[in-house]
Amino acid sequence: MSRSANPARGEAMLHFGDDGILLRPTFAALVAAEEELGPLFALVERAASGQLKLSEMVALFWHCRFEAPDQLDRNGFAEAVAAQGIAANTPVLKILLGQILSGQ
Repeated sequence: MSRSANPARGEAMLHFGDDGILLRPTFAALVAAEEELGPLFALVERAASGQLKLSEMVALFWHCRFEAPDQLDRNGFAEAVAAQGIAANTPVLKILLGQILSGQ
């Protein structure tokens, strides 16, 4: 995808090799994440205390994906996120969590 993230929207770009998936934390995306993961503030607290699970990070990313390829299923997405490793995904997570807290 040739699109780039817009920091003013709290967007982040998740990179899988040469491919990128735009993550946009819209109201609908955050509501869907909250339905699956519980209150978003609790999610932020778990992340801040180092207690966020990989499955929770993947779920947040999955719900925030924007205009992702149709062939991308959640299992493949989760495997790609896990393959990147926590260190590579932490800046993306930080952007999304910052958006959740600031609510711009």
